[in-house]
Amino acid sequence: MLVVVVLLVAAALAALILQARSYATRDAEHRTRAAAIALAHVPTVLDAMDSADPTAVLQPLAVAVRNSTGFDYVVFAGPDGTRYASTDHPELIGQPVYGPLQEELKGPVTLTMNNPLSHDMESSAPVTRPDGSVAGLVQVGYYVESALGAVGGQLPLLLGGAAAALVAGTAGAVLVRRRLRHQTRGLGPAEMTRMYEHHDAVLHAVREGVLIIGEDGRVVLANDEARRLLELRPGVEERPVAELGLDPGLAELLASGRSATDEVHRAAGRLLAVNVRSTAPFGGGAGSVATIRDTTELRALAGQAEAAQARLRLLYDAGLRVGTTLDVVQTAQELTDVAVPRFADFATVELAEAVLHGDEPVPGPGTADGPQVRRVAVGGVREDPSFRPVGARNDPPPGTPEATALATGQATLVTDLRRSRAWRDADPATADRMLASGVHSLISAPLTARGLTLGTVTFWRARESDAFEDEDVAVAEELVARTAVCLDNARRYTREHRLAEALQRSLLPRNVPEQSAVDVAYRYRPARQGVGGDWFDVLPLPGFRVALVVGDVVGHGLHAAATMGRLRTAVLNFSALDLPPDELLARLDELVTRLDQNEAAPADGDGGDGSEDGERAVTGATCLYAIYDPASGTCAMARAGHPPPALILPDGRVEIVDLPAGPLLGVGGLPFETTELQLAPGTTVALYTDGLVTGRDRDLDNGLTALRRAMASARAEGDGSPEDTCRAVFDALVPPHPRDDIALLVARTRLLEPDQVATWDVPFDFAAVSGIRRACADQLTVWGLEELSFTTELILSELITNAIRYGAEPVRVRMLRDTSLVCEVSDGSSTAPHLRYAATTDEGGRGLFLVAQTAERWGTRYTARGKVIWSEQTLTAPEFQFEAMVL
Repeated sequence: MLVVVVLLVAAALAALILQARSYATRDAEHRTRAAAIALAHVPTVLDAMDSADPTAVLQPLAVAVRNSTGFDYVVFAGPDGTRYASTDHPELIGQPVYGPLQEELKGPVTLTMNNPLSHDMESSAPVTRPDGSVAGLVQVGYYVESALGAVGGQLPLLLGGAAAALVAGTAGAVLVRRRLRHQTRGLGPAEMTRMYEHHDAVLHAVREGVLIIGEDGRVVLANDEARRLLELRPGVEERPVAELGLDPGLAELLASGRSATDEVHRAAGRLLAVNVRSTAPFGGGAGSVATIRDTTELRALAGQAEAAQARLRLLYDAGLRVGTTLDVVQTAQELTDVAVPRFADFATVELAEAVLHGDEPVPGPGTADGPQVRRVAVGGVREDPSFRPVGARNDPPPGTPEATALATGQATLVTDLRRSRAWRDADPATADRMLASGVHSLISAPLTARGLTLGTVTFWRARESDAFEDEDVAVAEELVARTAVCLDNARRYTREHRLAEALQRSLLPRNVPEQSAVDVAYRYRPARQGVGGDWFDVLPLPGFRVALVVGDVVGHGLHAAATMGRLRTAVLNFSALDLPPDELLARLDELVTRLDQNEAAPADGDGGDGSEDGERAVTGATCLYAIYDPASGTCAMARAGHPPPALILPDGRVEIVDLPAGPLLGVGGLPFETTELQLAPGTTVALYTDGLVTGRDRDLDNGLTALRRAMASARAEGDGSPEDTCRAVFDALVPPHPRDDIALLVARTRLLEPDQVATWDVPFDFAAVSGIRRACADQLTVWGLEELSFTTELILSELITNAIRYGAEPVRVRMLRDTSLVCEVSDGSSTAPHLRYAATTDEGGRGLFLVAQTAERWGTRYTARGKVIWSEQTLTAPEFQFEAMVL
């Protein structure tokens, strides 16, 4: 024990000397170096060195620093080494300093100069100006005393302590042995050594950081991995966690001792998963143990996976949200809505003008010889006036990313727009505004489909957003490729829609023919997506009557428009036969049936399945046909599966006509029924197609209720004119973008005055003809049409004579005067007269020929009780009429 104690005293003395020397040297080095650097950055020192008399300021300053800090000397020198101030040897002011001047002027330098009993620790630092030039030098020195002298006074105490230690050590050895045997539970030295070796091996070899923290918040133990992950300095044991320089959140968690599982914190540029558990339940005393695991790479991989998943979600959402309509502009806007802000901060779409009209663009859009390019959509996280607005022409100049994308057919990436000279030179003012707003990178991709270049899409990122990378180019190309297909479909649909609409409008009446039976107004609104087969017409009939017709062919597109034209032409031709409504619809039904059979029949070489032609069959055509007679005020109407008409009576009441529906055209098998109404003058009749009163959110009953309300409102708010009624009904019932065509025909009835109509019942006797002829001549005199007396008497004589000769009772004559003169002779026979050319030897057969020559036109119509033969004359007799007949 004595030898051990002596050895311990010797070792302690040597360690004390070395430690004292090392500590004193290290302390002197740090203090002098810190002082020199601090003085070099004092503005007063720099100003003094650049003054005319540096010594006057720096010498007092050096003395004050030495006295207040305890340094042995302070020296200020110029850049050439000339001393400006010196505290230990003032007589050396003006003399050059010692040491490596050039090295000291480059940066802080610490030199050690050894003596037998002490050594000099000197640190120097250059004084630099704001521009980096050296204004002078600061030297701070400190004399370190001999370590042996410092320790010599402690030898008696050390030897006395060694003796006491010998006694205490002997007694303590026994106690310690007993205590150790108790604490180790009988384990011997070999077993304890092996256990601690295993403990150290596991603690320092494990790839997780282990940090044990005491109850007072100080570090008890930190393994190598914990030091590496947290970048802990040596000697962290017993230091408070708050002083380790950790992230505040992590430091708070470790100091609090609360339990935590895989909490993620940032430390030293890493993402660490931290688990904290209390050591108290396991016999370790109050405190906690923290295990730390580096998850930076795992997080990076997870971030890449999340980014890839976000891109997939973006492309999936684009497939759902882009191309929901067949509208070119809307499709382009949908792309910007999907891309912003999930992929870009701003997105712009430019298309060739031909695409907006549905045409195929010629090659080279945006070039000097190519079609013009216009901006059709802009989307952004905020309103930015630096971007050109929608509708602006935006032909890309050569060399710009947009022009490069159009020329190469591939997406172009610009990671830093400030370095893109071509982009900035194209429009410097706009480029400067965009750069000032924070835009810094872009991807421009061409819209290409079926070999056609439709335009470009440009994605922009600004401000804090990361610049586009190569991985983003693939996403942009996929987005643009999907949009290009949708845009091309919309373009082709636009072209077909435009052609179908042009065809339909060319088939619809451009203006209402002149007639005196009704005042007419109409409205037509094509569907937003595909024109349909709705049509209407106003057809003048003999006797100042008028036919009002509205029809609908189910479906949209060119075929529906063409079918509508065929049906309208058929109605026009059938109306020339002056047929009743039910008979006209019956003939129209037969026509549609024949069209269906002919078009459904297999064509030569098609295999006989009829699938393509079958698609062109007329299916679901409806029609409503009405005839109004202004002489009697009667209106006969029939419908084939069409919505019923509505009436506004003179007293303001609105009624829906209870008209038998009838089957759709082409169905056949059921007859059509005619309903005859007596309409007072000023009654408004509204005929319409189903698109006006039905829709996805409105059934027929609700639609008719809304129609009645709108018509009543139009009558209450104005004079109830057809134009006002059309406007009110459309404003109330028609959405901005209807899904079906809508046709509305509104007619307000008029009635001929009593003095415009003259009627005579004719006895069934040839002798009565002369009396009727004279009565008619008298009526013409009353009307002031004496010059028509001869021709009118001739026409009536022939028609009445034929009615008596070939017809049946009763015979009636009616003359109507309005814009022309109409003569009607009716009888109870349905025998149809016909015009023929009599031979020169024939005694008869010239009556209808004379009627045809003297009248403007003539014809026959059939009634329920017979027929009516009519003729129409102008109110002024043409010159040389009879001379022309003779010649």
